[in-house]
Amino acid sequence: MTPSVSYVLSVLGSLLGLTCAVRFRTAASSGARNFWLILAAVAIGGTGIWTMHFVAMLGFDVVGTPIRYDVGLTAASALLGIVAVGIGLALALYGSGAQQLRIIIGGVLAGLGVAGMHYTGMAAMHLDGEIDYSATRVGMSIGIAVVAAAVALWLAVTVRKPVAILAAALIMGVAVNGMHFTGMSAMSVRLEPSGTPLSGATATQLLLPIGLTVVFAVLGLLYALMAAPTEEDLAGLAYLAARQDGSAPAPAPARPVFGGVPQQRSAPAPQQRPPAPQQRPAAAQPAPVPRPVQQRQPQRQYQPPPVPPQQPIGGPPSLGERLGSLQREQADKAAQSRADSDEDTRRIGPQGPRRMPTADSSWTFRDRADS
Repeated sequence: MTPSVSYVLSVLGSLLGLTCAVRFRTAASSGARNFWLILAAVAIGGTGIWTMHFVAMLGFDVVGTPIRYDVGLTAASALLGIVAVGIGLALALYGSGAQQLRIIIGGVLAGLGVAGMHYTGMAAMHLDGEIDYSATRVGMSIGIAVVAAAVALWLAVTVRKPVAILAAALIMGVAVNGMHFTGMSAMSVRLEPSGTPLSGATATQLLLPIGLTVVFAVLGLLYALMAAPTEEDLAGLAYLAARQDGSAPAPAPARPVFGGVPQQRSAPAPQQRPPAPQQRPAAAQPAPVPRPVQQRQPQRQYQPPPVPPQQPIGGPPSLGERLGSLQREQADKAAQSRADSDEDTRRIGPQGPRRMPTADSSWTFRDRADS
């Protein structure tokens, strides 16, 4: 379990440290550059290397003897790791000439400092016995530390994109753990019981304060990365200020890139007008040829195409359609009946046809003429 946790811590510290290095390269003032340099040294040297070293030591045990830690030497090892990484970063990041040489020198110094941090932490262990080291493996661990530090400085100078930073952090985690466990494999213990209690603190007693320190350090680094304005933020504020003042429009801020490195956009070159052709003297100029006037045809008004009538959708009629059809039929019948009645009234008269008198009724010639 402890190797896995130590690897995660080394990757986290490397990730934060490389991001702070990217912010260092985009800082405008020397104070801001110093601020990001200190944060990068704390992230890589403190969280990525020393915390990984201490957590990995929790999984170390010697059968037959307890282990205690000298608090002063343990704190000195943490400080040594942070200072060594800070010196290497300063050599690699400050300056503009001979960058490769500065990376190599900074990698050697930082690697030796990290190796010194490791063996100082090993010297802080107290146990009932003598600790011996294999010179070959000690040399291998120092070589791994120097190469890993040089690679870390080169990555701090070159990487910019988030994918590259993540891949670099994973590689740095492997290198840091490889250096630590190579140095641990060089160690051997000869038990010599002394009979006196060992001085120092146990790993459990140091775990709580160191764990709280690491948590607050990581949160502080994250807050600093999120709260500090990036280069594109400053460019956007300057652009808005120029627009509000009504002065000449400033160039639009570049598209933001992870880590605060804007993509520089080249200003468009001013367009030059071609020189005007030289005018000929008035005597040499030919007479202008008149152009025929073209009659402009009147534009026809646009007429939309006729919309075809909607065809009814096939299928059995609904109840509403059937009731409507019956009502229309009844209305047609009623109208036809009224039309017939009006025709009869017009042809016969409003009083209707007259009946002929019967034999027993008395009638006159006048009545006959009227009928």
